[in-house]
Formats: sequence, structure tokens, C-alpha cells
Amino acid sequence: MHGFANPKRFLALASWLTPLLLVSGLVTAGGALVWGMTSVPPDRLMGETVRILFVHVPTAWLGMGGWTAIAVSSAVFLIWRHPLAALAARAAAVPGAVFTAICLATGSIWGRPTWGTWWEWDGRLTSMLVLLFLYFGYIALAQAAEREGVSQRIPAIFGLVGAINIPIINRSVVWWNSLHQPPSITVGKSAIDPEFLVPLLVAVIGFSLLFGGVVLARMRALLADVQAEARLRRKALEAA
Repeated sequence: MHGFANPKRFLALASWLTPLLLVSGLVTAGGALVWGMTSVPPDRLMGETVRILFVHVPTAWLGMGGWTAIAVSSAVFLIWRHPLAALAARAAAVPGAVFTAICLATGSIWGRPTWGTWWEWDGRLTSMLVLLFLYFGYIALAQAAEREGVSQRIPAIFGLVGAINIPIINRSVVWWNSLHQPPSITVGKSAIDPEFLVPLLVAVIGFSLLFGGVVLARMRALLADVQAEARLRRKALEAA
């Protein structure tokens, strides 16, 4: 793994992996959405609104997955001081925030006909909203650190501390009485009918590939900015 911390090796890998992930993600996610929207029957209780499942669940998982990536990358940066780890955390923040926002929006749309309300301050919804605010805070800290030219240690520490919210989100429907349904998929079993489960898993794979492609693209862009700034500083020193 230490070999991939070399920027040249990373760029050589990311140059072909980025478009592969983006294209395969778009195709897979698009196919799963078409499958879920056209071929899956309406749910016995929720009717046609159940189709939001194929967007809501993948974005919820990737909202949490994005912060998990931030926490892991932050730990790697703090322990081994790999600059690419800090870039990886920054690259995962924006798509993670976008997926979290989509999760909250689709959850509200789904909740209106199902629960009779757009919003409820229960454990799952509130902890997901906290996650969105954590993303905003991390993005602001990382941008401030970059703008001031200081170490990314503070954003990295924030990324690790914010990870406390991930198990809270995961277990919220178990720990507190909630309008939100209990976990439908647990280790070794699922309460979801295979007609819904198969296209849902395909959607999760597709959105995950897309997420990975976006993160790699953002890492390449951030690394290019860093390298361009380093060249400008070097030329300024030479001119002086």
C-alpha cells in the first residue's frame, strides 16, 4: 500500500481506473434504476413509492461510506504522514456530502406518503442530518487549511472524531423508538423480497463505482493543483 502513496504511481493507476469506474458506475447504476423503476412490481403496502428505495438506500450507505473513507484516510495521514491520504480525505468529502443530501431529500419524499410527514426528529434522520453538517464542517476546515498553507492535521483529527457518528447512524433504529423501519439487511439475512433486493444490490454496486470514480477524479484534480503551486513557488525562488 505504501507504494501507491507515490504520486507518480497513483496517477499512473488513476489515469485508466477513473474513467473505468465512472463509465461502469453510470452503466450499472443506470441499469439498476431502470430495472427498479420499470420491472419491479409495486410494494403491497407502500405502492409505487417503494421505488425510491433504489436511490435512497445506496446514497445512505455511501453517505456513511464517504465519512468512513475520510476517517481511514485521516488515520493514515496522521500515522504515516502520507500527503495523498489527506488528498483522498478531501476528495471524498464533497461526493459524500452530496450523497448524504440526496439521502435526506429522498427520505423526506418517501416519508411524506409513508409516515404522513416530511420530517421527524428521530434517531436515524437526525444523525444523518448531523452527518451532513459534519461534512460541511470538514470541507470548510480542509479548505481553510489549504488556503492558509498549514498542515491538514486539524481536518484529519476532525475526520476521526466525526466517525463516532457512523455507528450511531447504523444502530439508531435499534437503540431508539423510531418511525424509521428497523434494519432490512443484516449479516447473513435480509427482510427484503428478492424482487427488490437484487436490483437494490446492483444499484449499490453501481453507485459505489461512481463514487469511487468521482473520488479518484477529485484526487487527480487536487494533486494537479498542489503540483502546479509547487512549480510556481520553485520558479519564484529561482527568479529571486
